[in-house]
Amino acid sequence: MSKQRLQKILATQGLGSRRMIEGWISAGEVKLNGVVAQLGDVAEAGDVLDVRGQKITVSDETPIRRVIIYHKPEGEITSTSDPEGRPTVFGSLPAIRQGRWITVGRLDFNTSGLLLATNDGELANRLMHPSHQIERTYAVRVLGGLTEDQVKQLTTEVQLDDGPAHFDQLSDAGGTGVNRWYHVTLREGRNREIRRMIEAVGAVVSRLIRISYAGIPLPPRLKPGRAQDLPPEMEDALVKLVGLRPETRRKVQDEDTKRRALKPYRARVQTGTVAKRPAEPFRVPVRAESQEGADTAGRPTSRPIERATTRSSRPGEPRPVLSRARPQMTEEGSDKRGKPARAGGKPIRRERQGTARTTAPGRKPSRGR
Repeated sequence: MSKQRLQKILATQGLGSRRMIEGWISAGEVKLNGVVAQLGDVAEAGDVLDVRGQKITVSDETPIRRVIIYHKPEGEITSTSDPEGRPTVFGSLPAIRQGRWITVGRLDFNTSGLLLATNDGELANRLMHPSHQIERTYAVRVLGGLTEDQVKQLTTEVQLDDGPAHFDQLSDAGGTGVNRWYHVTLREGRNREIRRMIEAVGAVVSRLIRISYAGIPLPPRLKPGRAQDLPPEMEDALVKLVGLRPETRRKVQDEDTKRRALKPYRARVQTGTVAKRPAEPFRVPVRAESQEGADTAGRPTSRPIERATTRSSRPGEPRPVLSRARPQMTEEGSDKRGKPARAGGKPIRRERQGTARTTAPGRKPSRGR
């Protein structure tokens, strides 16, 4: 690893944005190898940074950026720990070899849906910063539905304790009974903002699901509690969206990367909690290539069936007779099966033996059975 500025190293670790870290350096809250750091200082592999009491050793390995989609279920929090002992999303995310997972934004305990996570702190901070105006789309179920006046107020301005807010888009998504679904889009992520906005106009949210973030949709076949890697082309588009440079790595994917892209991760069971095993994801059956001695499903084939032919298998041999031959006659006047023959070579039909029957007057005699 070459020398890099302190704010870049610490931002990549997910400790904050570069501007925030520059403020810590100016305030003397960052030390480099025991000495108070200054703006413009650089560090290399093996150096020790002390950031507001947290020590970090600079690694000589350049981390490979990874971004995953996690389908957060209800009943998990997005913080690293919880005083109440509730399960966190970090106990369900897959293990990572380089860096640590940083969630992009938060979802409430009772909110489910798409949650992005990355090991690139700078990318996570830019995706969350209000200056980039990243769109977030949610599916909201409202008890009793919304009136026209409420819809107009929500798309214009709603006064909250922390300032005015509004939805950029609000559309009806159907529903049955007393519940109605709506799709809402906004460009900021305040705490419980959607629930507070709808409650401010006199309605109640009964369910909330995030279905899109920065144009990335929630995969329909990704089960709750599962995660999967973001495809490289979608990752590059996401990075460009916030003004970062896409990495040219993984253009030729290794076998481990291919496996991760095809199979969703299963959530891990967290210590101290009772976790339900998530349902198996839908898998598209893949046919194996046909090989000699095996069918397309990989099973050994049965012994080939020899079919009869109308021509002789050897040249020069007479053609086989397919019709049934007549019985050959012997000199004694019977065929080879021992049946007597009439003149002309035809076998004589033997009469059935049986007792005579009395026929009632006016009725035809019945044949013997």
